[in-house]
Amino acid sequence: MKTVTIQLNTISDVKKFVSYAEGCPFDIDLLSGRYAVNGKSIMGILSLDLGQPIQVNIHDNEPKDFLDKVKNFIID
Repeated sequence: MKTVTIQLNTISDVKKFVSYAEGCPFDIDLLSGRYAVNGKSIMGILSLDLGQPIQVNIHDNEPKDFLDKVKNFIID
């Protein structure tokens, strides 16, 4: 599992992130405070506080392609 921190500032950012996540065969979880949502669920992500950084747990050992796509959202 790989963990990164992202910031999604706009609804457009959320749509792009979900689009990238949907193309992955592995699970992606987003954690904000005590809430965890499916990274492939636009409604789940929109229920989070997008004003705060979001932890992303990627359930794959080598998610390089996915990380390349979301590199503009990563704030680590």
